[in-house]
Amino acid sequence: MKETARIAVVGAGWWACEFHIPHVLQNPNAELVSASRLGAKELDHIKNRFGIPHVTENHREVYSQHPDGVIVSSPHTYHFEHAATALENRCHVLVEKPMVTEIQEARDLSQMVEQSGKILMTPYGLNHTRFMEQAADHVRDGQIGEIKHIVLHMSSALMDLFGGEPMLETEKHLFRPPASTWADPQRAGGYGWGQMSHALAALFFVTGLEPMDIHAVAGKSPTGVDYFDAAILRFTQDATGTISGAAGLPKHCPPQLDLKVYGSEGMLLLDVEEGRERLQIRRFDGNDTIESMKLGEGYGSYSTQESINRFITLCRDGQARNCGDHVVGAKTIQVLKAMYESISTSKTVTC
Repeated sequence: MKETARIAVVGAGWWACEFHIPHVLQNPNAELVSASRLGAKELDHIKNRFGIPHVTENHREVYSQHPDGVIVSSPHTYHFEHAATALENRCHVLVEKPMVTEIQEARDLSQMVEQSGKILMTPYGLNHTRFMEQAADHVRDGQIGEIKHIVLHMSSALMDLFGGEPMLETEKHLFRPPASTWADPQRAGGYGWGQMSHALAALFFVTGLEPMDIHAVAGKSPTGVDYFDAAILRFTQDATGTISGAAGLPKHCPPQLDLKVYGSEGMLLLDVEEGRERLQIRRFDGNDTIESMKLGEGYGSYSTQESINRFITLCRDGQARNCGDHVVGAKTIQVLKAMYESISTSKTVTC
């Protein structure tokens, strides 16, 4: 295994400067060799603040520094271009959610990953937790039998972000999230792209289901993106499901994610809301499994750093579980793209 992974960042904006770059710098087995973003003044600021040896406005120039891995944290609609360029340059890639914004892009990127022998990771923080991995292992081990139905809900306190207003929690951050990324319906803004991508990634990591079609409705923000989503989803394995998401959580309330999976031999219950944490397998034969979850271990164990650390290990040719690979990412995009088409057409849409 390599002693150090050389890491470059493409799209050094709000999220990268607040989380990705500090996490790379804190990892003793990583070296941050380059960063790119638009804006000469902003580039100079982050170069001096973080001590980055090479910065550029042209994302293709980061490869002159021979990175092993590239972190893509640019606006949503640029994810495909930037992730594909990383793979073309024989780099592992960590691309922020949503992985891409078009189904064909997801297919093309997946093919590139499989042909390159490199890894792609999307840093879904909840997927890289003990309880989410345990949930996936229980399902893979057949503890609930053949999956028949799922219920998935997520809610967040983000009406400001998706309403085009400054996000309250970012008041003291180096940069703030731009409305052009999060609240513009023409640039993959909205709760689905911005947050339901987390919930759907959890669903597909835990269950391995294949989406087939969806019928969805939405409630809109003042900027025209979705604040609230509700949908009926069918899977190719003859399973059904309902999914919903809401940006309307009060700021003083903990985030919510609740997944129920019903199978031929029992059900899985996973709830990560603080004070309600549970991971349970309830079987028809009474041979239940109740996993221990401490108060605050649910959403409170969401970590922006764990995914980065695992990515760095993989860039060093080490062993780490990738719970947000291109397969999970592609299924997530299939559902989201079809969901938005269903919302706009009021029709059932193939994923």
